[in-house]
Amino acid sequence: MAYQFGFTCSRVFADAPENFGCGFQDSASPTMEGIIDLHHDLCFFLIVILVFVMWMLFRSVYLFNNRGRPEKLFHGATLELVWTLCPSVILLLIALPSFGLLYALEGGPAPQVTIKAIGHQWYWSYEYRGMVGGEDYRGGFDSYMIPDTELTPGELRLLEVDHRCVVPRGTQLRFVITSGDVLHSWAVPSLGLKCDAVPGRLNQTACFIKREGLFYGQCSELCGANHAFMPIVVEAASPGDFARWAAGFELQEQ
Repeated sequence: MAYQFGFTCSRVFADAPENFGCGFQDSASPTMEGIIDLHHDLCFFLIVILVFVMWMLFRSVYLFNNRGRPEKLFHGATLELVWTLCPSVILLLIALPSFGLLYALEGGPAPQVTIKAIGHQWYWSYEYRGMVGGEDYRGGFDSYMIPDTELTPGELRLLEVDHRCVVPRGTQLRFVITSGDVLHSWAVPSLGLKCDAVPGRLNQTACFIKREGLFYGQCSELCGANHAFMPIVVEAASPGDFARWAAGFELQEQ
């Protein structure tokens, strides 16, 4: 029932963890692009503040040593006003883009496809509901990690699953996340998604995938002995391919 298109991990885009990786995975959604841009903006402000503070410390040590102590100390109201307003302006410049990003993460336009991800010890279940191509689709399946002994060349260890979460590219998606037993967390870095799966509670997050491919993630909440063995694979396909895939659901509405 859970047909896959046979995509392999792309060598062009970094959509999976890499050895000695110290940066972000390549973005595949506007949300992830916003996260990366905000990170770069924060790094700029951090570097400017660090250089300024280090310069002030150096000047203070140089001017206030025994050989160069100033003869007169005075209170500067203007200086205090400046070093109070400058951090306020910096915080405002950081807050404005972050508020827009938080709004995009919480929701957006009306979703065309809703996918419910349910965490279990230790696998994920997916339930679909939505409309693509004028047809209403419903269905679901379980997604288990493929053991090392069953991997084929090109597949990634501890990251491949037997049934991928297939979604349409260029479509507004809504993921509803919950758990059937303990705390889990559904996270796909390339899409900028990370949402806690809490038993008895429904959390949701929105996503718009801009390109086709495979996007790898893992449970990001310690959930037991096999926490490391419940990966997530999101496969973005064209709307036409997704419609053909969704037509195989046994629970499809006629």
